[in-house]
Amino acid sequence: MSRRIVLLHATPVAMAPIQSAFAELWPDAETVNLLDDGLSLDRSREPDLSETMIERFVEFGRYGYRMGADGILVTCSAFGPAIDRLSAVLPVPVLKPNEAMFEAALAQGQNIGMLATFGPAVGTMTDEFEEFAAQGSRQARLKTILVHDAIDLLRKNDAESHNRLVAARAPELAGMDAIMLAQFSTSRAAAAVRQLVSVPVLTAPHAAVKRMRAMIDARVGS
Repeated sequence: MSRRIVLLHATPVAMAPIQSAFAELWPDAETVNLLDDGLSLDRSREPDLSETMIERFVEFGRYGYRMGADGILVTCSAFGPAIDRLSAVLPVPVLKPNEAMFEAALAQGQNIGMLATFGPAVGTMTDEFEEFAAQGSRQARLKTILVHDAIDLLRKNDAESHNRLVAARAPELAGMDAIMLAQFSTSRAAAAVRQLVSVPVLTAPHAAVKRMRAMIDARVGS
């Protein structure tokens, strides 16, 4: 039986990477894309995630659930507290973008690097990473580099320049146990980054698809 996974997008640049991951890892899933790119635009103007923005995001997710979702996967990393709120009110699995990638990174060691391209997501991702590590009683240190201007290039359909900018900063994290590419959209640069460093380079989309499938299978089997 095909499972309907609703993908909540706050920017169109996250859509292709997650669709590619589903096609490769879970082609039988029925994916439905919901996009509100105003969310990322308005989030970029808020230093902290406001209650108004949280409520708006939760309503966005509720709409996705009413479409018959068996699971909801969020592809934007700047809405952590809102995703927690959504998960608490829905009876289906709701997955944050980076939980599975965090787990894979911590399996590599304690010193983790992260290349990010969307500034407002850095704070929420750092908090989520530290919380995730603490839950497992693991000591971990996260070093994040924000690659300025990269996401703007991607929004202008210049993926080649985006990838080059991201990869250029990777050697600064070459001493880490693993490097995470923070945003779904940043995963496009994985091949370019791997050419410049020898440590594991982790991307969120593939890890998230694997985790969502496991969550759905566990729920169906229970």
